Amino acid sequence: MYFQEETNMKKDLGVLQAVYPMPVLMVAAWDEQGKVNVMNAAWGMICAMDKIALFIDEEHKTTQNILKAKAFTVALADREHMDVADFFGIASGNKIDDKFERTGYHAVKSAHVNAPIVEEFPVVMECELAEVVNTENMYAIVGKIVNVAAEEKVLDEKGKVDPTKLNALIFDQFAHGYYVTGEQAGKAWNAGAALMKK
Repeated sequence: MYFQEETNMKKDLGVLQAVYPMPVLMVAAWDEQGKVNVMNAAWGMICAMDKIALFIDEEHKTTQNILKAKAFTVALADREHMDVADFFGIASGNKIDDKFERTGYHAVKSAHVNAPIVEEFPVVMECELAEVVNTENMYAIVGKIVNVAAEEKVLDEKGKVDPTKLNALIFDQFAHGYYVTGEQAGKAWNAGAALMKK
């Protein structure tokens, strides 16, 4: 193996959640009385072609609603709705009974799953509960994505979501900031193609 002598020493920072960017996901579910609860989750990721995993605490109100309803939605927060997205992260549905109502936002029933869609967020995944993973090191809600819906204003001419129109929020775990997606830097499965020919 070849090791290059390190000339620019890195500084040790200790144990950090050093993944950037992280998504800003709005997870919504009904409670047993049909009341909407929404939480802000940064620890979530696609885990299969039709699956999403949310690494959220079992004690969250939204988690408990998902376990009972067996369905949920996951929306992408955007710059325009950053204040409410952040509120959904700092307010607990276990402590604030009118958490959703005080935002003035609107929810409609998904046509595909037994869960609410928050109308203000531009892109939403409609999910059925597929699995709960509970181990010593992980608690995760896994959803099967049965549909994705998006507002026309964030679509390109081919009908695909255009990240430059979406202004999706991304979360910075280092200093707890919100940023938005920007310009395209390159094309996946293309930027490194020249190295395949060596």
